[in-house]
Amino acid sequence: MNVLVTGGAGYVGSHTLLELRRAGYCCVVLDNLVRGHRDFARDAELVVGDVGDPELVGRILREHRISLVLHFAAYAYVGESVADPLRYYENNVARTIQLLGAMVQAGVKRIVFSSTCATYGLPQAIPITEEHPQQPVNPYGATKLMIERILKDFDQAYDLRSIVLRYFNAAGADPSGAIGEWHEPETHLIPLLLQAAAGQREAVEIFGTDYPTPDGTCVRDYVHVTDLAAAHVLGVERLAAGEPSDVFNLGNGSGFSVREVLAAAERVTGRRIPSIAAPRRPGDPPTLVGSSEKARRVLGWSPRFASLETIVETAWAWHRGRVGSAATDNGPLAR
Repeated sequence: MNVLVTGGAGYVGSHTLLELRRAGYCCVVLDNLVRGHRDFARDAELVVGDVGDPELVGRILREHRISLVLHFAAYAYVGESVADPLRYYENNVARTIQLLGAMVQAGVKRIVFSSTCATYGLPQAIPITEEHPQQPVNPYGATKLMIERILKDFDQAYDLRSIVLRYFNAAGADPSGAIGEWHEPETHLIPLLLQAAAGQREAVEIFGTDYPTPDGTCVRDYVHVTDLAAAHVLGVERLAAGEPSDVFNLGNGSGFSVREVLAAAERVTGRRIPSIAAPRRPGDPPTLVGSSEKARRVLGWSPRFASLETIVETAWAWHRGRVGSAATDNGPLAR
């Protein structure tokens, strides 16, 4: 099967590309490289272009005889989406509509869509299941929810079947060390901690230390990016087998607080990581943990890298390989 991976030079997209190639799929990557990295699109033909260009997308679908699309091309910074919602609605919604239109025109009627737990908004119950009300509290989550609703309409009208994967906090790096998490700017906790461990930043801010959690800091569900990638391959196989559209949460099913993640990063790196208490961020719930029971039962998905230690270890191996000897030891672990 030939598949098109939009955003395949980004973080989750590139890890899924690796898993697809390992499973024997022929892949074409479409990425504008605004936030992707050319070196991440490995062992696949890379087309530098935009998913919002229906002529380009149509030509790729026809010339490469694409049977299925995996769609990762989106902006994904919550804070940025609040500050500049126009950018998010244009990129995440309008351009995805162009992509879907090109698929319908070319007769390509299967898609695996990268969604997010941000569609749920503030949790009403923990763990969050797929039936939880979807009430996003930021434009990023709203754009993803809009696409989910569009996919339902396209399924009914055009028989375009979809697997929607709502994942929680993607983290870690491919165990081979070939690729990892690289955002500019970086906003995710684990890479920020590792940057501080490597002497690339002075300290890491902890946003809120007075939450109703065991240690006062936010609790989040971290899932290894390679496990996410494996779930996308299972989604491809499910659609290829003729199964109907469906939606699945992807997470570990257990949460770790900010302080627990910091402590794990100190254990893995053997270095003291300075932190600074900062005010809560608006809209941050105390606890955000998902239920992946449905994905385990229906997709047969099971995380292989579930421990927090393993997630951080793979991220640290990638980070050290990237910065090389430039990483500075900022002192022994202090406790």
